[in-house]
Amino acid sequence: MFFDQSLDDSKLTRASRVSNQLRAEIISGKLAPGSKVNLDHLRDIYNVSLSPMREAISRLVAERLVEFEDKKGFRIMPIGMANLLEITRMRADLESLALKHAIAIGTLDWESRVPAAIYRLTNSENELFSDHHAAFHTALIRGCAMPMLGDLCKLFANLHHRYSNILGYTAEGRDLNSEHAAIADAAIARDAELGPMLLSRHIERTGNDLADLLETRNNSANGGKNV
Repeated sequence: MFFDQSLDDSKLTRASRVSNQLRAEIISGKLAPGSKVNLDHLRDIYNVSLSPMREAISRLVAERLVEFEDKKGFRIMPIGMANLLEITRMRADLESLALKHAIAIGTLDWESRVPAAIYRLTNSENELFSDHHAAFHTALIRGCAMPMLGDLCKLFANLHHRYSNILGYTAEGRDLNSEHAAIADAAIARDAELGPMLLSRHIERTGNDLADLLETRNNSANGGKNV
């Protein structure tokens, strides 16, 4: 996953710890899309006062993982086709832009991190694939030297990953190792046209697969009718 787990939990504020835990549960799909957020119930679970709980929820609203409606309160962000398509488009555009800048100005340190990340990804066990996949994408864009762009890339990657978890996406029929290797090779070769294009295509293919799964899910929920 793309959310940062590198910080020592003991050094985080209560609000940060709670937002990290809730973020993980939302992205994993454990907290169902559209479900109501009961702040008092969550306060009991995480043993915090109302102030840090509200701060944590506010952060997740900003990340589009929770939404607030007047007179209705907070709820876990619902999923939907228009939302998924927008997330896919934004993620593909932003990550390819970040990679383009990384290729142009990335240091040798950045360049050395890319093959290291793909080596771990290619040789990862199934239970670690998700983390190593996220680390590979992070390594690709880290050299762009644009922190705000990097943060936006992580935000949309989290939102994309949430759909993957909820829909049970397995990338069946794809050769992910070849896709990743081609992107990495282009990045290391400093090909500012090929690298971003391959990365965008890689993300868009995932988005298309997710859209197919979501459509199947929606049709099933409506008794097989295409609505």
